[in-house]
Amino acid sequence: MYQITSATVNDIPVIQDLTNRIWRPTYQAILSPEQIEYMLEMMYSTAALEKQINALQHQFIILQDDNYPIGFASYSATDTPGIFKLHKIYLDLNYQGKGVGKMLLSTVADQVKARGANILELDVNRFNKAKRFYEKQGFSVYKEKNTDIGKGYLMEDYVMRKPLP
Repeated sequence: MYQITSATVNDIPVIQDLTNRIWRPTYQAILSPEQIEYMLEMMYSTAALEKQINALQHQFIILQDDNYPIGFASYSATDTPGIFKLHKIYLDLNYQGKGVGKMLLSTVADQVKARGANILELDVNRFNKAKRFYEKQGFSVYKEKNTDIGKGYLMEDYVMRKPLP
């Protein structure tokens, strides 16, 4: 049975374990091993996650299958009223393609709507096959952006948006 719970800084080890299981296989075809390791440290170190939760007010949720963590997501408000940003959504590869990711994304949409959102926005790497998943869930490309993340690495993303009626 699936359960979704809100995460706190106490859940950082669970988020990091999920990241270690999911990230490399997800991005190995589109990012160099060096960039993957750099980004993991930049975004998923304990200090980085503590900052996201405490200072940046990112809400993390963890998805479990019979108390076994299988995925997570994080989101926050943006500077624009009514627009929330989905920062992260990751699902154990064994659960992909079974409607579980759709359920996790739907939970995020419900939670941000309850906080006043009418648009959910996300960034997706332009070469990530997840773009098709987002399109099936009602997202469309709003714009493209390139973000210099340091050490000569560039994140080449689509910014996608979904209206929340």
